[in-house]
Amino acid sequence: MDGDPHVEPELDPFSLFLPLPYRVACIIVLGVWAWGFNLHYLAFLKIDVPALIRYPGRSSTSLPTHHRSTYAFAALLTAPLVLSLLWFWSATRGHADLVLRYEILPQSYLFLLVLLFLAPVASLAGSGRYRFLSTLRRVSVGGIAEAQDGKFGDILLADVLTSYAKVLGDLFVSACMFFSSSYSSTGKPDRGCGGQYMVPLIISVPYLIRLRQCLIEYGRVGKDYGKHPPRVSSGWGGQHLANALKYSTAFPVIILSALQRGYDPTKIGMSEAGLFRLWLFFVFVNSFYSFYWDVAKDWDLSLFSGRASRNDPDHPFGLRRHLYFHTKEVYYAAILIDFLLRCTWSFKLSPHLDHFNDLEGGIFVMEFLEVLRRWLWIFLRVETEWGRHQQRVRARPRARARKNA
Repeated sequence: MDGDPHVEPELDPFSLFLPLPYRVACIIVLGVWAWGFNLHYLAFLKIDVPALIRYPGRSSTSLPTHHRSTYAFAALLTAPLVLSLLWFWSATRGHADLVLRYEILPQSYLFLLVLLFLAPVASLAGSGRYRFLSTLRRVSVGGIAEAQDGKFGDILLADVLTSYAKVLGDLFVSACMFFSSSYSSTGKPDRGCGGQYMVPLIISVPYLIRLRQCLIEYGRVGKDYGKHPPRVSSGWGGQHLANALKYSTAFPVIILSALQRGYDPTKIGMSEAGLFRLWLFFVFVNSFYSFYWDVAKDWDLSLFSGRASRNDPDHPFGLRRHLYFHTKEVYYAAILIDFLLRCTWSFKLSPHLDHFNDLEGGIFVMEFLEVLRRWLWIFLRVETEWGRHQQRVRARPRARARKNA
């Protein structure tokens, strides 16, 4: 933390402009704005997101809507971030020694960011922040609520955390460098800070959370499946095991990447080229498995179904019957973007590729694009869940009629 320019590695131009702590802050604040826009546009489509995640509706029309409250909180987070950045740029003027010396400014903002999320002030989107923190507390250990208590919200948040895996790793790196006597947190990021395997371990945590959630759901379905009759016809739970397998495919990518970063032929019984090929194989497995799941399972689209389903005249090619977005092109664009960004994001799970990015700017762009991909994914994921919810609502009168017959 001494910030000696003779000790610190040379800073790239992007880090002079936007050091690591500010990049982490920008991605977090961007996520809040993105969630507000999700709520806003889905409400415009008459999709009741609060009902899906079991969040209480507004008790009065005089109260601001959920998306307006989210926008207000995002603006509250943004204002001090902009002021901090302007102060930092004015104080450092792009000089490396000053950038290293003024690390207190971005770190102070990160501290303020945490305080704003935790502040017990009801007027600052208090109920929303409380719900977010209570959900985060539950999912952070892999917990998941029952369906009637907000399971869908838990799944959404845990999936968002997987998109923030690299950002969480960078947040740890920033804190580690700040508290180290050998570094400045505004210097060139040392992603080996804290040990060779610390950052890969942190990147793995969101995937462990979703893996455990899938196994919990499988256990619940298994208990229900043994009942006569079962409460719901959800099969024996194989889909939850398949989903758990999807999240587990991220671990070989992360582990093999860490081994390549600190490659030691005396400890690893494999050549560096062989290790790279194995890593590349798992990158493709993770990318294409995740893309398939997004399209076929999370969005219920028929693109990967049989020919009869895919070409069903009741819906556009590869899509489904009930569509809430106004044009089919929205779905095709989402599929294409998801495919492209799924592939690139798997590569960015890999800490050993950081040396290709003097390109700290490149890492930031990839983190931004993953938040963008997740933002688009949420639109279709929530729309799909709303369609399932509407189908269940329509099926209830028929089920009661059969029961009373």
